[in-house]
Amino acid sequence: MALVGVVLVGPGVLAGCSSPEADQPAATVTVTSTIGSSPPGVESGSSSVPTTRGADYPGLRDSFTAAVSVTGATVGVAMAPVGGDAVAALTLGDRTDRVAWSTIKVPLAVAAERVNGPSAAETAAIIDSDNDAAQTLWSSLGSDAAAAQAVTSVLREGGDQTSVVPARQRRAGYTIFGQTRWSLSAAATFTAHLPCMPGTDHVRGLMGRVAGNQQWGVEIMRAPTSTAVKGGWGPGESSGYLVRQIGIITFGDGRATAVAMSALAGSMSGGVAALNAVANWLSRHLRSLPRGRCPA
Repeated sequence: MALVGVVLVGPGVLAGCSSPEADQPAATVTVTSTIGSSPPGVESGSSSVPTTRGADYPGLRDSFTAAVSVTGATVGVAMAPVGGDAVAALTLGDRTDRVAWSTIKVPLAVAAERVNGPSAAETAAIIDSDNDAAQTLWSSLGSDAAAAQAVTSVLREGGDQTSVVPARQRRAGYTIFGQTRWSLSAAATFTAHLPCMPGTDHVRGLMGRVAGNQQWGVEIMRAPTSTAVKGGWGPGESSGYLVRQIGIITFGDGRATAVAMSALAGSMSGGVAALNAVANWLSRHLRSLPRGRCPA
């Protein structure tokens, strides 16, 4: 469920994302796109996704820039209607392909559950963002190469046709999977398809119960009926600190919006504050968000 408060946490509090990750920190779904007369963010059919052009979202780009400029962070966001792909006009701000950190634990958990069934490791990896638990899931998929292929296949099923989970460690001291380069648009597309993929209900349920170390960003929004998120964080590749989140915002009519956001700031708390600023911006523009539902 959406939380009311703003939680700002520093690196020392985030035991759930401890070493080896960051500082204490199947069937293909076919979606039919239909161009109709519906206004922005409104479906033209129960199983269709609106086609959107930049002109459909007047002022959003400028208002986003204004909202995040005061944070002092490099911030980006991408959005997609559930059941559809990221909307190009709503991929705003920073578009650098950055590492996924713990947000990649969602497709990892899906892959592992399909092989092994639900597990305590899966629960800890998603709710607490526990890295030892996530490593257990990774190892359960076989060799590093086999695990990388399994998780990449889940990404493909979720509509992400470009991202590749590495099979070798790219950065000393950190997990293989956490260093997957995951663009915000690809992450938003995957998150939007997640509710429509078979065998993902349990993972999404865990995303709706995340611990305090992930109760920021989308989680502070008040208006949605419910939210489900997964956060990720770790030091930047050359400087700063990267904080990421993927989330699903579900509204009272059952339609939902998928969001992927990131902030490269000077600290963990600075990145969290920047993503809270994005969430507050989203709250002010709820009527413009692209909403959808899975095809019947």
